[in-house]
Amino acid sequence: MDNKPLEAQAFDLEKIKLAVVDAIEDIKGFDISVMDVREMTSLASYMIVASASSSRQTKAIANNVLEKLKELGVQSRGTEGEREGEWVLVDLGDIIVHIMLPTTRAYYNLEQLWGAAEDTRSASASNT
Repeated sequence: MDNKPLEAQAFDLEKIKLAVVDAIEDIKGFDISVMDVREMTSLASYMIVASASSSRQTKAIANNVLEKLKELGVQSRGTEGEREGEWVLVDLGDIIVHIMLPTTRAYYNLEQLWGAAEDTRSASASNT
């Protein structure tokens, strides 16, 4: 269990969330949706969904997310879908990242599934 005060944990989570959005934007991911799911599940605090133009780009975005977070000392719990690349999931613990091709994203429609979650899309850290 983390012994940091709750304020520090919340700051770290916000910093991680912004770093993920920046990493997605670096590789030209688009239609980024950041959903606060804390009131809906104990699995994660945020779910971030983004689109990519190709399976190669989904893999590149996932890799960039992992690299940027590693620089911050955040380890991934795991990734799924790298081989096919239609939908790559990066599990960061409190944040789950979904990078999807637009057709896959439309089919599964995670935003509607988690529809009651508040969309907290923020400007990237580099724009603040």
